Amino acid sequence: MGAPHKMVEQKSRLTAEEAKGLRTAKELEGHLAWLDTFTPAALGVLAIASGIYTYLGVSSLLEDNGAVSFFAAVAYSIAVSVGIFVFWSYMLRLLPSMRSAGGFIGLTISTMVGSLAIIAMSSWLNAAALAGSAAVEQHLENTVRDYQSALEQAHDIALSGQALGREVERARQSFEELAELEQSGSLSGTAGRGAVFRVLTQKSEELRNLEEQISSQQPLIEEAFEDGNQILARMRELTVAPGPVDRRSVQFSEESVKLAGVLSQLNQYSVASLVVRAAEDLPASVVLPELDGRNSEVRDAQSATIGSVLDALDQRSRTLKNAAEEVLEMEPPIETAYNPISSADAVIRYANNFVPSWAGAIAIDLLPAVLVFVLAITQAAIRSGRDGMSIEDTLTLADLKAAISAMKDVEITMGAADAAIQERMSGAEPDKSDAS
Repeated sequence: MGAPHKMVEQKSRLTAEEAKGLRTAKELEGHLAWLDTFTPAALGVLAIASGIYTYLGVSSLLEDNGAVSFFAAVAYSIAVSVGIFVFWSYMLRLLPSMRSAGGFIGLTISTMVGSLAIIAMSSWLNAAALAGSAAVEQHLENTVRDYQSALEQAHDIALSGQALGREVERARQSFEELAELEQSGSLSGTAGRGAVFRVLTQKSEELRNLEEQISSQQPLIEEAFEDGNQILARMRELTVAPGPVDRRSVQFSEESVKLAGVLSQLNQYSVASLVVRAAEDLPASVVLPELDGRNSEVRDAQSATIGSVLDALDQRSRTLKNAAEEVLEMEPPIETAYNPISSADAVIRYANNFVPSWAGAIAIDLLPAVLVFVLAITQAAIRSGRDGMSIEDTLTLADLKAAISAMKDVEITMGAADAAIQERMSGAEPDKSDAS
């Protein structure tokens, strides 16, 4: 009993701070012992949940729905679940037990590398399962928005081309007025329908034909714009309609092809290039008639008037050409085409729109990392409470009772062994005397 009393005396020499640290360490060890009873099960649940969502993500990537694709997806998801469980089990046991700075830093780096690997093989597929359909719908919505912008821009360009009709009308009216003046004799001084009148009438007819061509495009432009808006309305309905997004994507693609045709028609209905060619031909295509004046003075007046008319034609031509070139210089519609996209690709492309889904997908895989560092901090606190103390200092009353009980058991066992030896020895001596 002297040794236990000595232990109690050494234990009483602990400072208050050391005793507090020891109590804290014992308390933390008790908590860890209780937490260890369900931590593996909780880790297994997290790994299985991640595997399920990984299976859903892989299934969305596989085009074939046969048995091979099913087993491939199942095999991949099982591998992910096992990998996550084994990796975090290693980290939960090894990293908190590291006492050296080098070992702790090395395992911390390993934890980061493993976390990145888990994100690469599982988390993005989990995000695809959580928000894949919504991401594809976002892609459809963005495509509709692009088509809407392209349709409006093509319509604006076509209407700007139609506005050139007013410039053509003004030019035609000016030449018709000049023709009326010439017919009355107020232009060249000679009344009638002579050479000057025929030149003016010729250009008026050309401008009238151009004006009619421009006005004939107006109903076609409005019809195409209306058709485009109707197609866009159907595309918007497909974006938010119930049902699998894959089927809606197929219908959406069909509508996008129709809308691309409407945009092409609107681009063709723009008359700006036609007005440019007509403006260039306006002064160049003049057929000068033979001067039909009665005398040289009248013919000279006709010649001078025709020269003025040609100058007016040249001026009008430049005005029309400049106006048409301004329309041609307008920024053309952005070429828009619908490209089908998988749910996994959509989640990556529109990741900024689905931050909560990404956070949940990553958290389900990396939550054990928080447990690893919590356990590491707890183990460090336990070691801090026990460091610098001998084994006798860390013995509690329960430990002391257990030690005394163990010593008694050892003494009893050793006493029984000694008795057996003595009995054997005492039994062997009579045999030797008999033999002698």
